[in-house]
Amino acid sequence: MTGETKPEKSAETKLTRIAQKSKENPRSEFNWLMPHFNRESLKECFKELEGNKAIGADGQTKEEYGRDLEKNIDELIGKMKTMSYRPGPVREVLIPKEGKKGKYRPLGISNFEDKIVQLMMSKILNAIYEPIFQECSYGFRPERSCHKAVKAVRQYLFLNDCEIVIDIDLKNFFGTINHETLVKILRMRIKDEKFIRYIIRMLKAGVLRNGELIMTEEGSPQGSIVSPILSNIYAHYIIDNWIENVIKKVVRGKIELFRYCDDMVICCQYRQDAEAIKRALAKRLARYSLELNAEKTKLVTFSQREQAAGKKQGSFDFLGFTFYMGRSRKGNVTPKVKTSKARMRSKLKKAKEWIRK
Repeated sequence: MTGETKPEKSAETKLTRIAQKSKENPRSEFNWLMPHFNRESLKECFKELEGNKAIGADGQTKEEYGRDLEKNIDELIGKMKTMSYRPGPVREVLIPKEGKKGKYRPLGISNFEDKIVQLMMSKILNAIYEPIFQECSYGFRPERSCHKAVKAVRQYLFLNDCEIVIDIDLKNFFGTINHETLVKILRMRIKDEKFIRYIIRMLKAGVLRNGELIMTEEGSPQGSIVSPILSNIYAHYIIDNWIENVIKKVVRGKIELFRYCDDMVICCQYRQDAEAIKRALAKRLARYSLELNAEKTKLVTFSQREQAAGKKQGSFDFLGFTFYMGRSRKGNVTPKVKTSKARMRSKLKKAKEWIRK
């Protein structure tokens, strides 16, 4: 039919095209990302956000924002086009760490409108970077859950000759991501300077801690919708690619990294490789403002062959599970997995408190 207007491609279709381009060419660059912040895509982000989550420093809820949704979205788009949109500071709350009595994890709660923008940013960044992430990377990725990471480690240890496992603990990973380095990494592929400037504004929005505004050149608040993808991008270039493209080519034996955000283990065929990797990793991280927790990062003997010969092997925790050497029903030595004692105690304590109430 002549004169018929073709329907505009949906936001999801546009993101799929970005992902396809990234998959076909891992070095492809992206120049026009801000047009994705349109009425259709931002309204979809609004719908996806849960209304019962904690509210940000401005006190606005999803219900309140939605009462005049069309007007609010149009005003947001207008501000973003004129570069007058500025993310508000995140409100910091402390939540108890699982299985660690007296220790807390800071969680950043953003304003509701900022959550809408962050969700769209997250979708765009995922479309660009998800196709190039390494197989070793789990966490905050589609079909890459905690249980799949645990299963992958167990299967690798079962099928491969492993002598040492490097149990890695990073000091305050989210809080020490260097803004300047992260932006340099993003600029390697993202050429839309407006998009980059909004990422910078979000990173530098600050944290409201006990009523005091704290500004920093480091960190991406846990709890921010866009923090998981930014942390994965940072770790991809600093850790994953380095292990895959540099370390694997110079070690004597076979090694494999398994990373769930900042929780990592490296399985090594030989102790000599493990010791060298641990030293090199500490130096590598220091170059990018990250640091190993020296007290918790350790080499764990984990050889089926040595266990079968009567030499007791160690154990290590990964994602709330303890890996140890046991025996199968047929009596063969095999790597086994059980819930870690610390997590079990924590869960039992919570169940006890619930029963009391």
